[in-house]
Amino acid sequence: MIDAAEKPVENHVFEADVARLLHLMVHSVYSDKDVFLRELISNAADACEKLRYEAIAAPDLIADDPAPRITLTLDADNNNLVVEDNGIGMSRADMVEALGTIARSGTRAFMERVEAAKAGEGAQLIGQFGVGFYSAFMVADKVDVVSRRAGSGEAFLWSSDGKGSYTVAEADPAEAPARGTRITLHLMDDAKSYTSIWSVERIVKDQSGHVPVPIDLVEKPGEEPTRIGDGTALWTKPRSEITTEEYADFYRGVSGQYDEPALTVHFRAEGRHEYTGLAFVPESKPMDMFDPSAKGRMKLYVKRVFITEDAELLPRYLRFVRGLVDTSDLPLNVSREMIQESPILAAIRKGLTNRVLTAIEKLADSDADKFGKLWDAFGAVLKEGIYDDFERRAQLMALSRFRTTTSGETQRSLADYVKDMKDAQAAIYYLTGDNLDQLKASPQLEGFRARGIEVLLLTDSVDSFWVTAAPDFEGKPFKSVTQGSADLAQVPQTEGEAPATPETPQAVSDFIAFAKTTLGDAVSDVRASERLTESAVCLVAPEQGYDRQLEKLLQGAGRLDMAARPILEINPSHGLIAALSADGSEEFRTDAVQLLLDQARVLDGDKPQDPRAFTERLSRLFERAMRG
Repeated sequence: MIDAAEKPVENHVFEADVARLLHLMVHSVYSDKDVFLRELISNAADACEKLRYEAIAAPDLIADDPAPRITLTLDADNNNLVVEDNGIGMSRADMVEALGTIARSGTRAFMERVEAAKAGEGAQLIGQFGVGFYSAFMVADKVDVVSRRAGSGEAFLWSSDGKGSYTVAEADPAEAPARGTRITLHLMDDAKSYTSIWSVERIVKDQSGHVPVPIDLVEKPGEEPTRIGDGTALWTKPRSEITTEEYADFYRGVSGQYDEPALTVHFRAEGRHEYTGLAFVPESKPMDMFDPSAKGRMKLYVKRVFITEDAELLPRYLRFVRGLVDTSDLPLNVSREMIQESPILAAIRKGLTNRVLTAIEKLADSDADKFGKLWDAFGAVLKEGIYDDFERRAQLMALSRFRTTTSGETQRSLADYVKDMKDAQAAIYYLTGDNLDQLKASPQLEGFRARGIEVLLLTDSVDSFWVTAAPDFEGKPFKSVTQGSADLAQVPQTEGEAPATPETPQAVSDFIAFAKTTLGDAVSDVRASERLTESAVCLVAPEQGYDRQLEKLLQGAGRLDMAARPILEINPSHGLIAALSADGSEEFRTDAVQLLLDQARVLDGDKPQDPRAFTERLSRLFERAMRG
């Protein structure tokens, strides 16, 4: 190892939370420590790909050593493992930024997941928050990184024991790589197996066998290397020559996850634009799936040269898909600006999106159980496309699955819903909210349940938005059961033909009029309800505007200053309403009306508007009952 004793040494403390993160990674949950080698090889391959890209404009960078490679050197005598690449390398500033901080957002969320995870789950977390390099400290009590930026004469040494600080010093150029990065892991006593040729070769073939950079293995320092990975790009092979296991290995490398791909889409497009696509739908949710800043993770290659992973090759509602596109139609020196504006990329984006959605459709038709698991994981994100993607709205609506008032634990398609609609039913009814059990208990459902009318129970935040963007499905409009009139009079109850709706007794009509006067501006109307069969009261939104849940979401997001005044519906056949209508005490009836409004608010998942006034009214009601 390079002796940096005579070189100026800079001491640094890790960025906030990194030291804690390192401690958690080493001591908490990672039972499969082999993952560290995959992460270091993946970083080395990225460095080689970045150099290939920079060399397009500056070919002198690779003139002396044009072939990219990764070399693993085993040093059992010193209990060291060395991972070296001849890629882009790092300057002093690069080292501080790349190795002293965590670049991606979500550090705290990552650590919370680590702390909560059980043994064996940790391997699925690495790689998703830019922490792959730090996995080296799971097996090493010290890590030295020597690197020289391509085209530079200077080399630098980064060193740390992973316990809170690190040093950066100028390295002896004679002992540093001519270009690229050399990572030396001083292995812990219980990690000696990583100096075994059998162990390392097995791990590489299992986890990194399809890295698009050749991998060499040196059994002892000074010996000739043996090639254990040929660097052949998997996506260039015919599908018939690739096994399921090879696809799974490649998926893990490109996604940074350790589950299996639920769906693999591998194709070559020919014609006006030629490109190869290899896309994977994961089995489990990526941790940053609902991060507002999260983008897709599809990498763009041009003639097998890595260009960028920020090309937005899929719409945001497919951001959970992992993989790559390799095209020969773009110039190798394509700029980021050209990527965003390129009509070729627009055509690729459209073709890739269609391929992925078609594959998901085929899965829905061929394997309902597997598709159900995919929908449970990604349905909330796919439904964003109903709101955002007008061109594919009908396709996404047909794919969507929902729990309903009649579906039990299974999920139903909109086509199934429309097929089973009642003869006189004119709309697809839905109810939105945060909690499925709370939705099932909503009083607004009572009249629909009594008539056997199925209602969609929508618990994802996006549900409140897409139902407003989608005008209909197969000619049937969507209608919230918490907005406007229920329109149930034409549908018979399940016991048989419903008798003509009896007129509301005069005493109840008078009580409703009294309630409307008493509540004043607190509500927009008080009326007899045709949707209530068991509860005394409920709140609904006016016919125009937003339904109750969407209104709450918009207010919570600061996008709606004032909510519309709700309508209080009263069940004229309820015993409590009949008793209140018969009581002549104005003071008591005033308290009762206010309590009914608060009761409706509670049933709607809210709290009384004035808790103190609510308790005072309730106390007076109890006192009156006690006096008889």
